[in-house]
Order: sequence, then structure tokens, then C-alpha cells
Amino acid sequence: MTQAEAHIAGLQDRLRRLQRVAIAVSGGIDSLSLATLAHRTTGVHSQVFHAVSPAVPPQATARVRELARQEGWALTVIDAGEFDDPRYRDNPVDRCYYCKHGLYRAIAAQTDDTILSGANRDDLADYRPGLQAAAEHGVRHPFVEAGFGKAAIRQLARELGLGKLAELPASPCLSSRVETGIPIDGEQLRNINAAELLVARALSPRTVRCRIRPRAVEIQLDAETLDGLAPRQEAALGEAIARLFGHPADAIRFRPYAMGSAFLREGMQ
Repeated sequence: MTQAEAHIAGLQDRLRRLQRVAIAVSGGIDSLSLATLAHRTTGVHSQVFHAVSPAVPPQATARVRELARQEGWALTVIDAGEFDDPRYRDNPVDRCYYCKHGLYRAIAAQTDDTILSGANRDDLADYRPGLQAAAEHGVRHPFVEAGFGKAAIRQLARELGLGKLAELPASPCLSSRVETGIPIDGEQLRNINAAELLVARALSPRTVRCRIRPRAVEIQLDAETLDGLAPRQEAALGEAIARLFGHPADAIRFRPYAMGSAFLREGMQ
């Protein structure tokens, strides 16, 4: 048995000890891999829950539905209700707490099985208020418990035969593009997703984020794509994005990608 196989077997043993699990699947590679492994593990009864809202890109939901069809998951699509919570819509520094609290509360209302998340060891190095909500709802994180980071999860996805999904870029929820303190609005999130898809089709970047600033929309790109962006192309994309948001063209800026740069922690207690 290779080291990778041993790690996977250890993860499966953890799942078997839980026996019955309800997995929160966002559409990212972490939760998709966990749900696939759990479903394929003998002795584990698994359910999959996927929440839809304006903060979830439709392409993520389509990805979950397609893999559920292929794998035969017991999939339940829910509305976790975060947009009904004014504390979430106000976009405070701990916005993710209110999102995850609503998600896990909605799942717990439908099952008594142990709720699992796809959080991994690398997530622990960042400020993750959603982990507090998880703790309050007794959510388990098998990847964290088994010492899996992002690279190990991608390898797991390859071992599971998930193909191109194993290389799926990280893409947090659309609300993460809105600078802390700017209220979350569903129409704005749809425009963010549309802008990112427009740029992706035009440039095929490794990374694109549409960030909402107080008086501007910032399109962040990986360094190679940004360096290769011709002035005429930048102007055309800027005008198209400005029309989406109803802004003047000079309010659209192209900048280097900076992870989590819409998140401002100033003033945290």
C-alpha cells in the first residue's frame, strides 16, 4: 500500500466510525471529493446537502447536480436562508459565521446524521468564523482530522477519478468579493458572477476575481494574464463590465490578484 493509499484508507476508517453522515457540499473540490469518497466507502450511509442562494454561482450548483447524477448521491438542495438574516447582508467582518450558521441549522433540521464539511488543514491558517458556527452545530471536518491539506485533497480527487475537477480553482462564495462593510445585494452578486464569466471567456486567466469597492469595481487577474492584457482589450472589457454594474467606465480597474483582499479586518475585537 502506497502512502497515498494509506492516507485514503485512514480517512475511510474515520468515515466508517461515523456510519451515517450528512455532507455540506458547496461545489468546490474539497466537499466534492469528500462526498464522493463517503458515498463509495462501504459501511457509510451518506447524504449530500447543497445550498443555493445568490452567493452561490449557478455553475457550482450545476457541478454538484452532475456529479450527484454520476455517483448516485442522495442529494438535497436547500435554501439556507442567509439572505433573510440582516446580520449577513450587512457584510460584517464575521459574515461567514452567519452564512454557516444558517447552513448547518438548515441541514440539522432535515437529518440527525453527523454533519461533515470539506474544510481542510490549510483553512486553519486563515480567519474562518464559519468554523465557530460549525463547532456550535457539532460539525466534523474529516480532512482536518486526517491532516489533509489542499494538495492532498487534489491528489485524492485524482485517485477517485474525478478528472478535471481535481484541478478546479479555489473559488469562495460570491459574497467574498464584496469589501467588508458594503451591504450584500443579490443583483450585485449576479453581476459579479457575470463579470467573472465574461473575463474568463475573453482571457482564459488562471485566476479572476471581481471585487466590489466603495466607488469602484476591481477586476483582479493572475500576473501572467494581467501582463498580457492589451490596452484595447482592457478598454473593451472595462466598458462591458461597466454596463453590467451601471458604472462609468473609469470605475472599472484591472489589478493583480490578491487573495482575500475584499476582507478587511480593521476594527476586529
